[in-house]
Amino acid sequence: MLSSMNAAVSGMNANGTMLSVISDNIANQNTVGFKSSSVNFEDVLSGMTGSVQVGRGVLVSSTAPSFAQGSFESTTNALDMAIDGNGFFIVQPGSGTAYTRAGQFSTDKGGNIVNPDGAILQGYQADSSGNITGAMGNLKIATSQVPANITTKANVAVNLQSTAAAEANPFTLDSNGDGIANDPGNYNFSTTISIFDSQGASHPVTAYFAKTADNAWTVHYVYEDPANPGSLLEAGTQNLTFNTNGSLNNDNSGTAIPFNFGPSVAAQSVTFDYGTGTGETPAGDGFDGTTQFASDFATMDLNQNGYASGTLKDVTVGNSGIISGVFTNGQTRSIGQVALAKFIAPTELSKMGKNLYGETYGSGQPIVGAPNTSGLGSVLSNTLEQSNVDLADEFVKMIAAQRGFEADSKIITTTDQLMQQLVNLKQ
Repeated sequence: MLSSMNAAVSGMNANGTMLSVISDNIANQNTVGFKSSSVNFEDVLSGMTGSVQVGRGVLVSSTAPSFAQGSFESTTNALDMAIDGNGFFIVQPGSGTAYTRAGQFSTDKGGNIVNPDGAILQGYQADSSGNITGAMGNLKIATSQVPANITTKANVAVNLQSTAAAEANPFTLDSNGDGIANDPGNYNFSTTISIFDSQGASHPVTAYFAKTADNAWTVHYVYEDPANPGSLLEAGTQNLTFNTNGSLNNDNSGTAIPFNFGPSVAAQSVTFDYGTGTGETPAGDGFDGTTQFASDFATMDLNQNGYASGTLKDVTVGNSGIISGVFTNGQTRSIGQVALAKFIAPTELSKMGKNLYGETYGSGQPIVGAPNTSGLGSVLSNTLEQSNVDLADEFVKMIAAQRGFEADSKIITTTDQLMQQLVNLKQ
């Protein structure tokens, strides 16, 4: 009879533990990234009475977390991230390394990407040019300016009207340098492109196209004299030749055009590329840029590789975990890349509280890599993973644990009554 009471007590303890786990699951149903746990029982064998094996009750063998994927919820914060897969975010909570599925991140006063408790998100660093390196460290959103980039190349695509007459007068600036002589008598067409100097200032440069012969044109590059505002300077010329079918033969882009926008900035040379001509090496078809057709003059494309300095105004995160900064000068540059970790036995991780897990001997060492590699899963921005707690399932388990607890308590009551009867027999 005493063994029945001990068995019942063990059952009450086990079912009480199960109720504790269930209550913890239900309490965290709205905790971001929370993973529910279940209780595993095992029986206790006391020994044998003759050929009969007698049990002593039940023990809680383990509590196993379920790492099933939770549902996703959209947010307005780009640094809110969820993992669609088996990976974990890697964070530094102060000392050591921890792992979490909760992707509620923001920035602290130092620019570090942190969770609500200040643990810093870890990932691959980016160099000053925005290239992702293999170095792991704290992910940080820089607030400094992106330096200006000087223009070294410009791409121009226009159609030069083939029926235009060749200009009889040579292209010249007037004697005062404040305009084009015989304007527009010494050129056929023009277009303007912005060129950036070494400090990021934009300077309009006008390309004047003058037809010199059949299928031959000369481009004159004119800009304002920095020493005499209002006056013009010609930086240089470039010859374009075309084939009889209107395709570009050669744009002679091997020669750069020199510009000097003032004493406070560096002198620079700009290569103007009008396309890949049939007479160039390597040769093209001559139709990928500037052409010479009978249709009206038209500018199809103007772009160059310079830009002004800019400050950070927005952040985006891609599925591969690359964090990109969008700057006021229109440039986008990689700031870093989120690193993910996965474990061979994630159920053996130790709970550290605050949505964090710690590595154990049983879990094995983490496999660390970039998202979308090694089965780590992808990163979803503006998204949070919700708890995977199933309330209906938890309520069913709660009823079962309650019934088990009540039944075990009934056994104790019955055993007590039997013991009382046994004492009464002695009287």
